Amino acid sequence: MNKAVYPGSFDPITNGHLDIIKRASKIFDEVIVVVLVNPSKKGMFEINERVLMIEKCIKEFPKVKVECFNGLLVNFMKKNNSKVIIKGLRAVSDFEYEFQMALMNNKLNPDIETFFMMTNAKYSYLSSSSVKQVAMFGGCVKGLVPDIIIDDIRNKIGDNNFYNLYK
Repeated sequence: MNKAVYPGSFDPITNGHLDIIKRASKIFDEVIVVVLVNPSKKGMFEINERVLMIEKCIKEFPKVKVECFNGLLVNFMKKNNSKVIIKGLRAVSDFEYEFQMALMNNKLNPDIETFFMMTNAKYSYLSSSSVKQVAMFGGCVKGLVPDIIIDDIRNKIGDNNFYNLYK
């Protein structure tokens, strides 16, 4: 089986993430979206909330499932018998960081390969961090995240900050 893992913090999942998931599911027999704990990032959503939001977004993709993991990605890969990591790239700066991570993962397990996918140009500016900032200041997130999770974001930040999110 041709299985790939798409790791990230997904805090929250964006339309850019979902685009990578859709495209990867056309290439691989199975795609596991892995919500990883990143100790260097302060999350808005708890891990279980992120998993639930992603599950809402991937219902139409039977070859995609979501899990969470705390630890080295290579350990998750071994546990799930996967040899391919999917990483989305928006810009050269993403490549520099992800290239280092790919080399480290390959050092830890030489059987693992990283598959880089360029983002769709219409999502090249999009990140979870920018979505959180827009939402926190009452900006519109429609078109930035899947519509099905807009209420999750609104509920998390509260109605006082959310007056423009649907406009």
